[in-house]
Amino acid sequence: MSSSVAERRSPLLKFFAWSFLISWLVLAAFPFFWTFWGSFKVEGDFFSKADWTWAIFGHLTQAETGGAFTGDGYHGAWIQEEFWRAALNTLIVVVCVVGISLTIGTLGGYALSRSSYNYAFWLLIIALMFRALPQITLVSGYLLPFYEWNLWGKLPTAIIVLVAINQPFTLWMLTSFFKNIPKDLDESAMVDGCTHFQAFRHVIIPVMWPGVITTGLFSLLLAYNDFAVTAMILSKENQTMVPKIASFLGTTQTKGNVMFAVASVVSVTAPLFVLVMFFQRQIVSGLTAGAVKG
Repeated sequence: MSSSVAERRSPLLKFFAWSFLISWLVLAAFPFFWTFWGSFKVEGDFFSKADWTWAIFGHLTQAETGGAFTGDGYHGAWIQEEFWRAALNTLIVVVCVVGISLTIGTLGGYALSRSSYNYAFWLLIIALMFRALPQITLVSGYLLPFYEWNLWGKLPTAIIVLVAINQPFTLWMLTSFFKNIPKDLDESAMVDGCTHFQAFRHVIIPVMWPGVITTGLFSLLLAYNDFAVTAMILSKENQTMVPKIASFLGTTQTKGNVMFAVASVVSVTAPLFVLVMFFQRQIVSGLTAGAVKG
């Protein structure tokens, strides 16, 4: 009796579960796809107050450009306003921040996870306190020496600040991953003749690789999406992509070009989709390894 009731309920539960999942995916993905669609329209269509269907059919786009779609937004942003410079600056910042953060984080996290002294715990607590501080508080402390030493506005300056902000998080996350790796692996490697660093490089890191990728992705997102630090520290010539998008919107005194911003938003978001899809297995296995003790 109970089994027959369960069998009848099972298809119904699956239907509601799949319906909820599909609805959630549609709602979550709709803003990006809508923005992607609108990036090939003119401003009058995409932000039409007369009829929202103009954003779909592109009446003004047809009248102004001769086609239902136009790439003027992308051409204006990337060529006319040189958005490619901001993309190059972002690439430099991201690669340096991730590389430095992971190098220090893996070495420091491994040392702290294998340490038997109490100072390891207090170092992590101090790091957590710095991570909890608002970014604007840390940035304001850097501004005066950067001005005096003529370092303001340059990419290395932003890299230094972003590493300082990101390092506590990286240290905490990697320490947690390392603690889930049995110390027997280290001891077995050293019995076989390895030094501590050789055991770390040849034995621990291959096991830790999903955790390193997961931590690296979070570090990348921090540097890639940062606005507060890069907007305050970098000059107009060295802007990264997110502050550059904000400059397209203009101010109350200066008229901006909204479609340049729309096209740039799509350009910034698309690589993240590709990156997450490419590393999804490593991310899931890394998060699982960090959540399960053993």
